[in-house]
Amino acid sequence: MDTDKDFSSKAYLDMELLRLSTAGSVDDGKSTLIGRLLYDSKSIFEDQLEAVQRASIKKGSEHIDLAWLTDGLRAEREQGITIDVAYRYFATPKRKFIIADTPGHVQYTRNMVTGASTANAAIILIDARNGVTEQTYRHAYISSLLQIPHLIVCINKMDLVEYKEEVYERIKEEFSAFASKLAVKDIRFVPISALKGDNVVEHSKNMIWYEGGTLRYILENIHVGSDLNHIDPRFPVQYVIRPQTDEYHDYRGYAGRIAGGVFRKGDKVMVLPSGFVSSIESIDSFNEELDEAYPPMSVTIRLSDDLDISRGDMIVKENNVPQVSQDIDVMMCWMNEKPLQPRTKYHLKHTTHDVKCMVKEIKYKIDVNTLNRIEDGNDLKMNEIARVSIRTTKPLFFDSYRKNRQTGSIILIDEGTNNTMGVGMIV
Repeated sequence: MDTDKDFSSKAYLDMELLRLSTAGSVDDGKSTLIGRLLYDSKSIFEDQLEAVQRASIKKGSEHIDLAWLTDGLRAEREQGITIDVAYRYFATPKRKFIIADTPGHVQYTRNMVTGASTANAAIILIDARNGVTEQTYRHAYISSLLQIPHLIVCINKMDLVEYKEEVYERIKEEFSAFASKLAVKDIRFVPISALKGDNVVEHSKNMIWYEGGTLRYILENIHVGSDLNHIDPRFPVQYVIRPQTDEYHDYRGYAGRIAGGVFRKGDKVMVLPSGFVSSIESIDSFNEELDEAYPPMSVTIRLSDDLDISRGDMIVKENNVPQVSQDIDVMMCWMNEKPLQPRTKYHLKHTTHDVKCMVKEIKYKIDVNTLNRIEDGNDLKMNEIARVSIRTTKPLFFDSYRKNRQTGSIILIDEGTNNTMGVGMIV
């Protein structure tokens, strides 16, 4: 591990964070690529590196097999130590990173959805020898469904196709043709060899025809500041703070995380569902009063008027309110072995709001490999994705998922077991 990094310093804590998910088939080199990023960013302890070197020699490999850095964690998961989605943390001088390493097989679609749900960017790996496959289509569609703003398509193992530009261009053209059907704002292509390090951190001397940035350069310079919704003010109330002390005996604050827009001291606001209006008296953080707050800050807001506000309510602006309804349509990814069937009742969680609901109908399923609709509304099995209609017992205050990922997502929970059954993106 690079001992020059001070992970407790204010500069490090203030450094911008990029959440990243990876997707690729088992043999596409995903583990090797993540290992390469960790190795080249000096985010590996010396004993880890020595263990990898010994394992590589024992295996008879000519190079240090960086895949062992992640395969070791995968073995731990098999022992029940970690979960299917493994998270890696590393940093460069410009940015901090959290990588969600997600499985690629169709039977683990739910795991990919879990790992990618909060990602700013997704790396999709393609084996240059095999080109675009059905799994590639599925990974791209799920990334689009989850509204991941940036896709980085890494065409890997270029060393095994003699670093030929025509192979790269053919795969790029084929993927671009499919991606034109998806709602993806930003797609970048990089020809790499994760094993040998070509175009991962340093430009490859074997592919002088490639004039774009290396993978690390792209990751360090992708603009993520505008990925969050800073237009529509949304503040779901998580907790009402009433300190029982003499100093703060009249303090009444509403704690939560800003889900959208910008709130400033003195702003006129409306509280849902009551519709009462007030103005912001102060915005408090852990140790200071703020002039303004924006996503994803966690703050406490105090209002000028003493209103009846509780967990699940939402503070918004008078002239910018979300949709309010008991009926929603969602794209649902089913995550439980027990299939979803119409007319079934569940517990629904939306931001800080908890209500009961019933699934009215399954409108259609999506074949994630072809994007074709399947008119089969009988049930929804684990890892399948469908558009479903839901009715709640109380109104929700929501935006479409495309507009705001925080106020546009829901979770369905089994009332008896508290198991997560499915996750949905509001259409």
